[in-house]
Amino acid sequence: MADRKKLTTATGNPVSDNQNSMTAGSRGPTLLQDIHLIEKLAHFDRERIPERVVHAKGAGAFGYFEVTHDVTKWTKAKFLSEVGKRTPMLARFSTVAGEKGSADTERDPRGFALKFYTEDGNYDLVGNNTPVFFIRDAIKFPDFIHTQKRNPATNLKDPNAAWDFWSLSPESLHQVTILFSDRGIPKSYRHMNGYGSHTFKWTNADGESVWIKYHFKTDQGIQNLTQEEATRLAGEDPDYATRDLYEAVARGDYPSWTMYVQIMPLEEAKTYRFDPFDVTKVWPHKDYPLIPVGKMVLNRNPENYFVDIEQAAFSPAKIVPGIGFSPDKMLQGRLFSYSDTHRYRLGTNYELLPPNRARNEVNNYQRDGAMRFDENGGGSVNYEPNSYNGPVESPEDKQDPFEVSGMADSVSYDRDDHYTQPGNLYRLMSEEERARLVENIVNHMRPVKEDIKLRQIEHFRKADPEYGARVAEGLGLTAAIEK
Repeated sequence: MADRKKLTTATGNPVSDNQNSMTAGSRGPTLLQDIHLIEKLAHFDRERIPERVVHAKGAGAFGYFEVTHDVTKWTKAKFLSEVGKRTPMLARFSTVAGEKGSADTERDPRGFALKFYTEDGNYDLVGNNTPVFFIRDAIKFPDFIHTQKRNPATNLKDPNAAWDFWSLSPESLHQVTILFSDRGIPKSYRHMNGYGSHTFKWTNADGESVWIKYHFKTDQGIQNLTQEEATRLAGEDPDYATRDLYEAVARGDYPSWTMYVQIMPLEEAKTYRFDPFDVTKVWPHKDYPLIPVGKMVLNRNPENYFVDIEQAAFSPAKIVPGIGFSPDKMLQGRLFSYSDTHRYRLGTNYELLPPNRARNEVNNYQRDGAMRFDENGGGSVNYEPNSYNGPVESPEDKQDPFEVSGMADSVSYDRDDHYTQPGNLYRLMSEEERARLVENIVNHMRPVKEDIKLRQIEHFRKADPEYGARVAEGLGLTAAIEK
């Protein structure tokens, strides 16, 4: 016992008794002067920070990214500058709609968030396990997420709300088809692909730019759960995917993904048959094949989940020289919203927390704010420009500009083909895959109001007549759609 550390309060004062509160006699009321009791309870009352509005349930691990192919002809990003170069990183995987205590095996997209600790600061790539999304304008995001959460009256999940929104938002059909397909419930976080989803820009050392899309292909192979397996696991082990990732890393079975990009010349974006900035669309590989870049390996579990994963904050706004944004309307909204939610959830100085802290030197004029726990700039000057040798801009790291034009107005995308790509996806499926897709959709839509069912069936029919007919048959609505 002599070599054990003394229990102390948060201010380092020794605690003489951690089993009995201070009272007026053995039966008397507790005394307010028991400062250890007050501190212990007050801290406990505040142990839970607000959970993420979306992606609340997740797991993560640390690792590295290694460049395997030369991509310097397209980007000057330093962490991609030479074959063999390794960059430390953090990955967090998650479900989207459920609360922090929800089951890992829900039918739901999976978040695929990566943080690269580069010499030019942190680079975050915040995507999903699907290459597309339900909507393409950030102004619809709060409404969409409300339909995936709980009904304000019943506090129950509401399929009626989900299908009402989807049936009134035909751009969702591509993602809906993926969600209810076999890939709607990955077997584990290790057995799914990841995608940047949005279009981004790469710029090389000569100032030449291209549009790109990110793909992370799992080296473990794609594996999925059936609805029956997922339902069983939700009852037996709701933390199934969290456990699987942690135990795989712990036993040295390090999961890995191979990173590819698709590359589109800037000029081709103007005339391509699909809007390349519409996140509900993919770029067909026959037009823009996958180009290998490197490999991501996860080889270290968090030492403390709350510190390393719960406090990890990802945002697509965190970029490095050589990588830029596109006019994707969904991406543009996320550039603000992600960092804003972290400031609410974790505080204005969240970037100083261990998982978010840059590995290179940080120099700026930001000062003060709640929970500032570094030197706060010391006595250095806190404004710019200044004549006191403070940090200055680096014009050479300016993002490559892109041309914009048009009237400032609230306008939709100028192309509304919501059916070709989901129809192509349906026709690519085997008969067995189509049958499971239809079964999953039908089972989820059974409690939905008939007028919403009929409206959604029309979207399925426009994608592929057989697709709509089979869903209608499963719902007993064949006669209704033939009227």
